[in-house]
Amino acid sequence: MCAMLFTSFTVAAEPDAGAETKRLAEEVGSLTNARVAIEMPEKKIKLTYFAGSMSKAQLAKVARLAPNVRIVTGLSREQALARAHEAHGIDARYAKPDFLAKAKNLRWVQVSSAGVDRYLGIKPLMDNDAIVMTNSRGVHGPAIADHAMAMLLSLTRNLNHFAQNQKKGARVRSGGTSEPIALQGRTMLVVGLGGIGSQIAQRAHGFGMKVIGTRRSDKPSPSYIKRVGKPKDLLAMLPEADVVALAVPLTDETRNLLDAKAFNTMKPGAYLINIARGKVVHTEAMLKALKSGRLAGACLDVTDPEPLPAGHELLKTPNVIITPH
Repeated sequence: MCAMLFTSFTVAAEPDAGAETKRLAEEVGSLTNARVAIEMPEKKIKLTYFAGSMSKAQLAKVARLAPNVRIVTGLSREQALARAHEAHGIDARYAKPDFLAKAKNLRWVQVSSAGVDRYLGIKPLMDNDAIVMTNSRGVHGPAIADHAMAMLLSLTRNLNHFAQNQKKGARVRSGGTSEPIALQGRTMLVVGLGGIGSQIAQRAHGFGMKVIGTRRSDKPSPSYIKRVGKPKDLLAMLPEADVVALAVPLTDETRNLLDAKAFNTMKPGAYLINIARGKVVHTEAMLKALKSGRLAGACLDVTDPEPLPAGHELLKTPNVIITPH
């Protein structure tokens, strides 16, 4: 396997760029997820990038920021294949073996998500050390962290229960799957303090929670994260947590990371948030923990299998909130 570069690019103008250029750089960041340098004309290199769908306004902004980049959009699979030789960079949706075989000038594949696991099995991509693959680490962090906290609050405040009563025209002050709880003073364990995990930790701290976490690197953590352990410390840290938030990539090491042993280690009545990948959690072990009360509830933006088949037990479990990834 080649030594691929898995990182995130952010749009940024050079320090001496004008105010308007810097403003455009910030605005375009969410569209391209790529660092675009504002260069002197004599240094410009013409590049062709195959993107997904973009509006005329978005294309105009990118053109102003990076006039040396030709953005090609709206290609069907067949059209992209016919023009593969033109591409220097592509949106990862085009990174199929037949396209890669013809894309002799390709040097960059951009993944629009933070996770790259679905691309690791593409042999022509992984074996080509001339191609750099980048992800969108940090781009989705704020939105996904908001979503994670929204799901958690829906369970801890029984909002689903009240919404159902509202539809019936009933005003019922009690009920739901459990008694509402306050987050203040409770402990959240964030498993994977990367771009998304750190954003979740920040919001949990804002709710007055004690935040602990795990990460592979020795990178310094913000002061509001009280303690950081390594992945090997997970089982020792689980009993402390009232809420466990999963924000790790899917790898051989994280597959079924939360299995029966891990759930049996968790604090009784804890909540689980999974915005990582469904296969990070052993589904049957999670269902058993939900039924026994070991888990008070689960907030799942991802599942295994995904999507869940009709009639799956998770869909019928009252203390679970599922959103479609």
